[in-house]
Amino acid sequence: MSLQKQVMDKMKEAMKAKDTVALQALRAVKSGFLLAKTATGVQEEVTEEQALKIIQKQVKQRKDSAAIFIKQDREDLAAPELAEIVVLEQFLPEALSEEEIEKVVLETIAKLGASGMKDMGKVMGAVSNQLSGQADGKIISVLVKKKLI
Repeated sequence: MSLQKQVMDKMKEAMKAKDTVALQALRAVKSGFLLAKTATGVQEEVTEEQALKIIQKQVKQRKDSAAIFIKQDREDLAAPELAEIVVLEQFLPEALSEEEIEKVVLETIAKLGASGMKDMGKVMGAVSNQLSGQADGKIISVLVKKKLI
């Protein structure tokens, strides 16, 4: 079943259950799908990869917002953001552990023959493509920097 169909099905369930938090998160994702679909001016279908990136972006936005709210001691505003993250993460693939990401980074560095910070872009691109949806870019970046120095 496509990711878009899953989101729509969950949205219907949230409506029936009157789950406002889930409904708000899923509507934001649906909006992202519609914007991506009409971005070129021609009604194109959103690919699974694009749909995954849209959901990842929504999760990242909520994590950033929640971090800011927590930093400002606004738990009342952070709680809904964190609840929406839980709703959205069910559509993402299982995240890899830091050790698994580090293994992929080391393999990529060896394969590309990277020797210093000048090769960081090549390594980041290769690792990000290989682990798309399974690892946060910040974690990848930190590990690549650590291994290339």
